[in-house]
Amino acid sequence: MPLQVSNYSWQQTSTAVFISVPLRGVSVRDADVFCTENYLKVNCSPFLFEVFLYAPIDDESSKAKIGNNTVVFILHKKEAAMWETLSLSGVDKEMMQRIREKSILQAQERAKEAMEAKAVARREDQKYTLNVMMKIEEEERKKIEEMKENERIKATKELEAWKECQRKAEELKIIQREEKLYHQEKQMEEERKKLKHKCLTGNSASKNFATKGRNSGNIFFEKLKEDNIPAPRSVGSIKISFTPRVFPTALRESQVAEEEEWLHKQAEARRAMNTDIPELCDLKEEEKNPEWLKDKGNRLFATENYLAAINAYNLAIRLNNKIPLLYLNRAACHLKLKNLHKAIEDSSKALEILTPPVADNANARMKAHIRRGTAFCQLELYVEGLQDYEAALKIDPSNKIVQNDAEKIRNIIQGTELESK
Repeated sequence: MPLQVSNYSWQQTSTAVFISVPLRGVSVRDADVFCTENYLKVNCSPFLFEVFLYAPIDDESSKAKIGNNTVVFILHKKEAAMWETLSLSGVDKEMMQRIREKSILQAQERAKEAMEAKAVARREDQKYTLNVMMKIEEEERKKIEEMKENERIKATKELEAWKECQRKAEELKIIQREEKLYHQEKQMEEERKKLKHKCLTGNSASKNFATKGRNSGNIFFEKLKEDNIPAPRSVGSIKISFTPRVFPTALRESQVAEEEEWLHKQAEARRAMNTDIPELCDLKEEEKNPEWLKDKGNRLFATENYLAAINAYNLAIRLNNKIPLLYLNRAACHLKLKNLHKAIEDSSKALEILTPPVADNANARMKAHIRRGTAFCQLELYVEGLQDYEAALKIDPSNKIVQNDAEKIRNIIQGTELESK
């Protein structure tokens, strides 16, 4: 049974009550303080202190301080007045129980109201946070849309500038061709005049010779001489066209058949366009050009935006899957992103298209071998990687960088074999 504390002291003013309750060994952790407007209780085992207050107090602004084996209460009165006593007089057990129950109910209702208010405040905070996040996302979306629009405008301007350069280049070629034809016609006209003048000079000399050597009185002699002179030939020009040689090689090293086959494949690749893509209707005009997409992918690769570059190359390959540089450039992106198996697939596909091997595609074949060899080495397949590097060295034996890398791979393979032994 708890010990009732009766040796407490209290003081008051017209607005506040000060109660000092001595409790031996009391601490903040062990003390259970319960206070309502008419009831005050401190339970600190084995001590119990409770007071049925003379008049109501403002329990929300009242305070309790625990320390030095004492609990000090500062209670603020609801109405300014001096109390006759601290606790009610003539309170029986039944009345005490009613006051306790009423105080507990009041405390529970107040706690419930506080929890509901806290829940409402939390919902308001969540709603406010959600609105703020939605505004931020909307701003981000607008910013992305604006960036995309700016990129589209920039790309359109670049395409228009490229078309304008092409148009000017064509106009320049036409002007140069017309100037060349004009000079040729002028030169032919001059040669025609010279030939005509030469023929006239020859005719005059023949007439003079015939007049001086004449020994008969035939009046038709001069006429006959003139009739026997043939008419001058008509001036004309003969155009000779030669089959252009794109690959200047020595005759003993000629690969005319392979070169012609490669040129034929290149021409077919430029004409091969896949227009059955459902997404084509949503593409802009410049985005339907594989060459433009390849250039865009190269620019994105230069800015280290490898995923966007891969997307550009993917669309270009869907439009035309016969261009080896698209697979070769996409393999470089996969290498940067450590997609090693995809890099090997794209390099192999590029080598498959880069046939037959001629001087025009030598540089691209060497890059394909190096990129596939690099992917093999990063997968620790050094033997396969060395084979690709040696294939690249056969194309360009004087390349020091490839020589050094191949030598490093050989050392790694030899070191691995020695360790395994």
